[in-house]
Amino acid sequence: MSQESEHGKWTVSSSDESVDEDAGCEEPSTSLLQGAGRDKVTEPSYSCSEARKAAHKRKSSPLQFQDENSLSEVPPAPKRLSQEGSGWCLSSSEEEDDCKGKDVKKSDAVASSVRQKEDCAPQDLAKDELPLNHKSAEPPNEVQDTWDLLDGGNPFRFFLTKVRGIKSKYNAGALHIKDILSQLFGTLVSSAQFNYCIDVEWLIRQYPKEFRDKPLLIVHGEKRESKADLYEQAKPYKNVSFCQAKLDIAFGTHHTKMMLLCYEEGLRVVIHTSNLIEDDWYQKTQGIWLSPLYPKLPPGTPGSAGESCTNFKSDLISYLMSYKSPALNEWVEVIKQHDLSETRVYLVGSTPGRYQNNEKEKWGHLRLRKLLKDHAVQVPDENSWTVIGQFSSIGSMGPDQSKWLCSEFRQSLVTLGNSAKTLTNQEVPINLIYPSVDNVRQSLEGYPAGGSLPYSIQTAQKQLWLHSFFHKWSAETSGRSHAMPHIKTYMRVSPDFQRIAWFLVTSANLSKAAWGAFEKNGAQLMIRSYELGVLFLPSEFGLDTGYFQVKENLLSDEPASFPVPYDLPPEKYESKDHPWIWNIPYTKAPDTHGNMWVPK
Repeated sequence: MSQESEHGKWTVSSSDESVDEDAGCEEPSTSLLQGAGRDKVTEPSYSCSEARKAAHKRKSSPLQFQDENSLSEVPPAPKRLSQEGSGWCLSSSEEEDDCKGKDVKKSDAVASSVRQKEDCAPQDLAKDELPLNHKSAEPPNEVQDTWDLLDGGNPFRFFLTKVRGIKSKYNAGALHIKDILSQLFGTLVSSAQFNYCIDVEWLIRQYPKEFRDKPLLIVHGEKRESKADLYEQAKPYKNVSFCQAKLDIAFGTHHTKMMLLCYEEGLRVVIHTSNLIEDDWYQKTQGIWLSPLYPKLPPGTPGSAGESCTNFKSDLISYLMSYKSPALNEWVEVIKQHDLSETRVYLVGSTPGRYQNNEKEKWGHLRLRKLLKDHAVQVPDENSWTVIGQFSSIGSMGPDQSKWLCSEFRQSLVTLGNSAKTLTNQEVPINLIYPSVDNVRQSLEGYPAGGSLPYSIQTAQKQLWLHSFFHKWSAETSGRSHAMPHIKTYMRVSPDFQRIAWFLVTSANLSKAAWGAFEKNGAQLMIRSYELGVLFLPSEFGLDTGYFQVKENLLSDEPASFPVPYDLPPEKYESKDHPWIWNIPYTKAPDTHGNMWVPK
């Protein structure tokens, strides 16, 4: 079916129109496997969404901008390493140190520079070289600085991932996956990785060499062909085992992103927003909560000991038990043997199911509602405190705002303390932050950044009312305005945008599949997907005011202020702005690499 819009003429295939997108996140595509051997150059080696496949294709075979009526497919091109004056170029200090001893002159052509870097890669990684158009995101050797940072003044233990291509000062307090898995954090005994999109070979390379043969459990939600492909990826690694999360409700996904790291010295839990693929640790804005190192309890101590005031230990165990997996039951026993009492955040999770009575309050948006009711406190003039939601994907919200967004979902997010007063839907403003087309076009990755923002035209056309809530992505405070967000955050902010009543970082996008939706007139909550996040409340950090001050700049030394990773107040879409939609073309203006976006 051909259609016309402000983006030009485009075609929606019948297969696109038939997809139910209520899940609101990136459903894995098995066509990758069915078409194996047909177009290997333009498809990633791991199972992923159609949107990410389109981005991978456009990186491999970019469509160069000539004029608005002319497109030409060109061979793969090297990533531009600098854009003078932009404030987000790759500085020489950020380059890999793999090539020490090679004289790569600054005046060399970009392609020559990248080739020389690959030519002098360490011998043990020679077989793992990346395409010329995709420079490695692995960080310089700054792990000791990261350790000093963790050991010092970050009471929230909330971090961003390192971004290749921004000023180095904005990466000073950030982490790469190699930092998290570093031997400086502990002597690894075994680990578990929970995730959605997984490149096994890449993941193994992120561990230090001495830990690459340690037992690794991968928890996933793949089925049929994509499951077979994942297991095939792991065949060379005898230490890798799998746990398949049960997804019995249609269009659900295993979207949780968590690491369990068991050391000789103790246990660490990491809850984050990145897929286990290189793209997600390269030039995107991602969030991480990194637990303290939990010490072992003395032998003979009951498993219920070592609980925190946030009940994090028992909640984490309940979440793992929901998988009904023997492999995860073993991890439950490991957790019981450790002291998690230093935890200062609350766990907010979703697991697939239909829940009634008290079970409803254990998961999804009702879990968040209960925590805010029981542990948050009221603030003056709370009706004017805005709810902010920031996410990278959007599900079907219904024909108008009253069907979910501004009814049951907002009611959970506006809860503050155990008050008898119930706010009406119209009293509390809600701002939604989602990248515009221009945000994506002007990003470090260019249009391919939109592959991880899978809002489809089929869903968008059914809920044009939603777009009036949208605000642009801007993150000058963290130097990440041009690093498109895959992080998901929610918060309640004061009218002057200088205080927040709470902050949540999570894997959950804006969808009923992730958060749950009422059935049977509210008697039942139905959740399709696995999700996980952590909630920060002022009371758990010694504040009796009911709010955190917002850190004015993430580089400033304000240890008691919360590091919101993007700019406040958010800027509302103007009339010329449109939300990024992945499966229509953008051919009227080039991105930062001089290319267009044609997804098919």
